[in-house]
Amino acid sequence: MVRRTKEEAQETRKQILEAAEKAFYERGVARTTLADIAALAGVTRGAIYWHFSNKADLVQAMLDTLREPLDEMSRASEDEEEVDPLGCMRKLLIHLFHQIALDPKTRRINEILFHKCEFTDEMCDLRRQRRAASLDCNLRIELVLRNAMRRGQLPDNLDAARAAISIHAYIDGILYQWLLAPDSFELYKEAERWIDTGLEMLRLSPSLRN
Repeated sequence: MVRRTKEEAQETRKQILEAAEKAFYERGVARTTLADIAALAGVTRGAIYWHFSNKADLVQAMLDTLREPLDEMSRASEDEEEVDPLGCMRKLLIHLFHQIALDPKTRRINEILFHKCEFTDEMCDLRRQRRAASLDCNLRIELVLRNAMRRGQLPDNLDAARAAISIHAYIDGILYQWLLAPDSFELYKEAERWIDTGLEMLRLSPSLRN
């Protein structure tokens, strides 16, 4: 009985997340209420509050569903013992572009994040979470770049902190533009060229040197 109840709770949580994804994609986050999500999921608002403290928590949980497939490659590129940290990061970023281009769920959630998520007053918690995630991402990228510098894959006088922010902004910018106008360029077919362009910026730009 306890196991069944736990499984039912997990199924309800899954239903809520799927309903939230659909509602946010169709209406935007700000225009979607928890009542809208409850109705779409076929549950009560109380059921939503059982699993999520507020709408910001629900959005973050939706975003968290995208992390796991990339974690292994991310950890490998951050490992000081990794012999090809830059190659690992390149592989990770190409995989990211391919996944967004080919997987409808990944594309929808990223489109919600980039174009349909307004940081209104009720979303202050999410804004803090996104800020923390962005800063953490910069630090993780910087760690990869420093590993690549030690391996001779990048110039030893690279400003790793500035370079990390630059490549992060570059990747976000490519995704922002493609999700807004996917017919403007081929994300999947040209993924390797887009990523290599960013990596060449790290190798060659004089402005990124100490």
